[in-house]
Amino acid sequence: MNKTKEKRRFVILCLAPAVILFAIFMIYPTINVFLMSTLKWGGFSDIKEFVGINNFVILFQDMNFIRAFQNTIFVIVVVTVFTLALAILFAAILVREKLKGQNFFRIIFYIPNILSIVVIGAIFSAIYDPSTNGLLNSFLSLFHGDGWIGVQFLGNQSIVMYSIAFALIWQAIGYYMVMYMASMSSIPAHYYEAAELDGCGKIKQFFMITLPLIWTNIRTTLTFFVISTINLSFLLVQVMTTGGPDGASRVLLFYLYDQAYNNASYGYGMAIGAVTFLFSFLLSATINKITERDELEY
Repeated sequence: MNKTKEKRRFVILCLAPAVILFAIFMIYPTINVFLMSTLKWGGFSDIKEFVGINNFVILFQDMNFIRAFQNTIFVIVVVTVFTLALAILFAAILVREKLKGQNFFRIIFYIPNILSIVVIGAIFSAIYDPSTNGLLNSFLSLFHGDGWIGVQFLGNQSIVMYSIAFALIWQAIGYYMVMYMASMSSIPAHYYEAAELDGCGKIKQFFMITLPLIWTNIRTTLTFFVISTINLSFLLVQVMTTGGPDGASRVLLFYLYDQAYNNASYGYGMAIGAVTFLFSFLLSATINKITERDELEY
């Protein structure tokens, strides 16, 4: 009995620091965001006016917020689909085809992930430069002659979100590719050998063996990636476009920052933060429910 009590005490003592830090830096700030979202407050004054749900009423009538919300959904869908699909494809090619220099490709693909998002923003700002000095416009000018007028990749409302999405995809592919390569490498080779004897081609093997056996990993990375995309899209927009042109590239967290710190509407900004938190939570729960499958063991 004493040993059981000692074991419990030991577990509690081990967990206590992590729980305390989590409560201080995660739970308390989250609760505080919801409390401040009910205030009309500039963020720097002592005058705080309680307005209840009025911030949320105004929020859902705010076309700038609605546009930022639409942009966030666009980024989540496009970046998630292309990043994870390409990461799985590249991982399958490198593992199943047993290409030489696998470690070299892992390093090359992984390098963008270790770069600061600010550096990535600077790199793609240079690539998208509308003058012929920009890498992309310089390449396109080869096919259009001297009269070529550079494309405004970050200055055109119709394509600015695609330009930002491409940068996010480039940054993330390598990280998830390496994760999927590790999962695929652990699948026993005799499964594929048996499938080949039964006449299954590589594509069918991919869908019938590879995907089901790494599905748990895909579920985990999918949830993590969606949340990280919401955060990273803010940083990239802040570096590359500051929400322009004419608000076309605003995303939720950028609009939160803009209202709270640039427009001195801290309570309104926290209302945006509360909506973003609830949206992220519900989206993660929905993804987990939709992708739920019986776990396969091998």
